[in-house]
Amino acid sequence: RLAPKRTDTKRIMNVVRRINRESIGSKSSNAPSTHGTTVSMYTDAPSFELTLDEFEEYALARLKVLRKIEDMRARNFPHDKFRSELDSALQTLKDPKVDLASHFILRAAYCRSEDLRRWFLQQESALFKHRLNIASQTDTSILAKLLNKANTDNEGGVKYERVSEADKQNLRDKLQAAGSTANKSVSIIEFRDTAFYKIPFSQALELVSSRLVYVHKGYAYVPTQKLVSTITARFRSQVSGSLVRASAAFDDAIAGDEGRIGPLLKNMNQTYTGKDYSQAKVVGDINPQNVDDLAKRSMPLCMRQLQRGLKQDHKLKHWGRMQYGLFLKGAGLSMEDSLIFFQAEFTRIMNVDQFQKQYSYNIRHMYGKEGKRKSYTPYNCTKIIMGNPPQSGDHHGCPFRHYDDDHLSALLSSLNLNGPDKEAIMQHKKTKNYNLACVKHFEATHPGAVSVPGIQLDGVGNHPNAWFQASTSYFALKEGKKQALTQDSTATTAEGNNAVGLVSSMSVEAN
Repeated sequence: RLAPKRTDTKRIMNVVRRINRESIGSKSSNAPSTHGTTVSMYTDAPSFELTLDEFEEYALARLKVLRKIEDMRARNFPHDKFRSELDSALQTLKDPKVDLASHFILRAAYCRSEDLRRWFLQQESALFKHRLNIASQTDTSILAKLLNKANTDNEGGVKYERVSEADKQNLRDKLQAAGSTANKSVSIIEFRDTAFYKIPFSQALELVSSRLVYVHKGYAYVPTQKLVSTITARFRSQVSGSLVRASAAFDDAIAGDEGRIGPLLKNMNQTYTGKDYSQAKVVGDINPQNVDDLAKRSMPLCMRQLQRGLKQDHKLKHWGRMQYGLFLKGAGLSMEDSLIFFQAEFTRIMNVDQFQKQYSYNIRHMYGKEGKRKSYTPYNCTKIIMGNPPQSGDHHGCPFRHYDDDHLSALLSSLNLNGPDKEAIMQHKKTKNYNLACVKHFEATHPGAVSVPGIQLDGVGNHPNAWFQASTSYFALKEGKKQALTQDSTATTAEGNNAVGLVSSMSVEAN
């Protein structure tokens, strides 16, 4: 949990309102700003109060949904599966109060850096587009309502102008041609019943680049049914600007709340909402003798590099020991074996007494056997990416995040990752999609894993132990199939030999 349970109502949402005041003005509301629709543009901050428990509960509910979106996008879910899985996940946000509060809480928490703002914006835009698609299928007026709101927005919003009937008829041939495809033409009735909006083409780039709309004198003529991407672009632009403005107000807004709401907001992005890998079960045993082999075959790049650094330097600095030690714990290495494993390496450059005095306590502490006797959980990818960056002599961190292009490129080549796979990974790094780079690394080193039943891919790219668990399952199934094929081949050979022997004996008897 982010904080101990509290039930005080000392105007907890004041901090969130102060952070967002600069980004959206002084407007506040007791309900989402839907403007007569079922989809919120989140232009009004919540005016109601929450208990500390509600504050945390609502924020984590939305965080789980946004991370679900990230995970499904990383794994290229088919449209229908993406939609059904997201619809299921959204049940936790169906209460308008939860939806409104959670959006602004996370907006406040994720405004603090460019990386955080980018992540929040990507997932929120995907969520908004999904909701808009669903709503527009059952309520044909929803797009027009949102556009009407944009038309009356005098705060820098995009201005939309509905094309008059006269202009629509004058441009009939061009508009029909733009809306037609190789397989289907726009019928006369469809054209008659469709309203068009004149929009600055820069706000309809997705449609323009796909040649789905007519463009004239800097304006795109967009039919109502294709406005989803345009309205989503406007929503993205609005939230993006709000996040930047909120960032400037963050420090002043949390002043005086450092012991309460401030820490919650500052640590929100590092809160893990997925599976607990503190006692994860993996296929096969892990012990001090096979860790090195498992590192080469089944560990994500961050842990593989920690193992390489340990073998090279015969020690790891504090953050490296924490990241790798907790990972090995989650992978199934017992405390006793962990002590044996690290002692074997560290005592190459120090004696046993030094190791026992300086490092064994730290290992026992990770397993909850010292100090407060709290059993610590393995680091997730967000914590690693956003945590302390490695300095000289360090081996912790995320290679996709913390290595420069040349270093990462050379490392991938040394692992025989070249061609399209390497290019895709490097491209994800350049666009700061580090989780996607990690997913691509898994796909490149585990061909066909997506289609293999029995492999749990949830969390790959979001947690190193999920990556390791999926990899060990993959190779166990692969080796199991090989063993089965070998047994079948042996049985077939034996049957053949028996058949030959039977024919020979029959020949002898005949003679």
